[in-house]
Amino acid sequence: MALEIQIATGSSTPIYWQIIDQIGKAVESGAVQSGDQLPSVRALADRLIVNPNTVARAYNDLVRDGVLEAQRGRGVFVAERRQVFSDAERRRRLEQASDVFLHDIRMLGFTAPEIVEYLERRLSEAVPESEQQEDTHE
Repeated sequence: MALEIQIATGSSTPIYWQIIDQIGKAVESGAVQSGDQLPSVRALADRLIVNPNTVARAYNDLVRDGVLEAQRGRGVFVAERRQVFSDAERRRRLEQASDVFLHDIRMLGFTAPEIVEYLERRLSEAVPESEQQEDTHE
C-alpha cells in the first residue's frame, strides 16, 4: 500500500479536508485498494504532525461516505466499493470544494471572468466529450 499524504500548512484548505482529498485520490488512482489497512489515527497524526482529532474527523467522514470501513479492534480499511452518493451529498461536497477553491483564487486576485474562462477550458480538457452537455436551464 502506498498512501502518501502531504499537508500544505499554509493552505486555506482545512487539514482534515486535505487528508480526505488525498485518501480519496489514492483510492481512485488505485494507490490503495479495497481491503488495504490504513495507518491508525495516532500513527497518521504522528506522521503528519497534526492533532489526532483531525485525522479521526477525516477518517469518520470517509467512513460515512463509504470510502473507508472501520472494523472494531482491527483498524480502518479501504471499503470494498464506494457507495453512490445522494444528490444532496454530491451538492454538499461540490459546495464545500467550490467554497475553498473560490476563496483561494479570489485571494490570488483573479476576476470572475478569468475564473469562468479558466474553468470552461479545464472542463473541456478534463471531461470527455460524451459527458459534455449543452446547458438546458433557462
